[in-house]
Amino acid sequence: MYQIITDSTCDFPDQMYAELDLVKVPLTVEFRGELRDDENNDNLKNLYDALAAGEVAKTSAVNPDRWAKAMEPCLESGRDVLVLAFSSGLSTTYQSAAIAAEELREKYPQRKILVVDTLAASLGEGLLVWYACQKRDQGMSLEEVHAWVEENKLHLCHWFTADDLMYLKRGGRISAATAVVGTMLQIKPVLHVDDEGHLINMAKARGRRASIDALAKQVGVLGQNWDNETMFISHGNCPEDAAYLERQLREKYGVKNVIISYVGAVIGSHTGPGVLALFFLGDHR
Repeated sequence: MYQIITDSTCDFPDQMYAELDLVKVPLTVEFRGELRDDENNDNLKNLYDALAAGEVAKTSAVNPDRWAKAMEPCLESGRDVLVLAFSSGLSTTYQSAAIAAEELREKYPQRKILVVDTLAASLGEGLLVWYACQKRDQGMSLEEVHAWVEENKLHLCHWFTADDLMYLKRGGRISAATAVVGTMLQIKPVLHVDDEGHLINMAKARGRRASIDALAKQVGVLGQNWDNETMFISHGNCPEDAAYLERQLREKYGVKNVIISYVGAVIGSHTGPGVLALFFLGDHR
């Protein structure tokens, strides 16, 4: 018997953690002088409106103590633990989970604790966790699910675009000059998460609709050899764009199940409003 534990940067709608029998460990967000847990709920629209108006939010990774407090009740109850953590390329959350696991292995030598650096973010991490839960429910053992995740995590494609280039400039993803010129010319970047879990600028599109079409096109380029009956879309307060992308997936590729959710507060604080991301399995990232 084992428990899958993950963190809030999966960006699942809150009810999905319960539906998938997950233990969730939240990262934290400091906004308007208040420290709060990262949640994916209706209040996110207010956060995105504030970010669009120029307000700033700061974020913090999960520390080892908080990971340990999530793992230990499972271990005490006789369950082993599989932890799937936010990309080490974007946060120290995975490193903290590894530290907590090492300490708890000494205290519970009879229990198994496996920790995965998903090298994934937002619903990309979420899709990997979702697959892990499906494999668990199909009867795979802890070791088998761990092996499947490690073997397939670099096939988890993350493709996204941003509407406001200034957020990417603040994060050091593009230069100030590129941000200014791109904004003037309505150039929208198309980015992905690479094998090290970093955000990488891959292409440019003229206009928002073209950038969304470019996301859908990647399914044909990378995902045709994979079972992509289910895909995930996350967005930064742009549900109409997410719905347009969903239509592209269903009409062009026959995708049957599309789960759409907000980009959560932690990742959204860095990407800003208007971010739109697509996640699926492919030949490579």
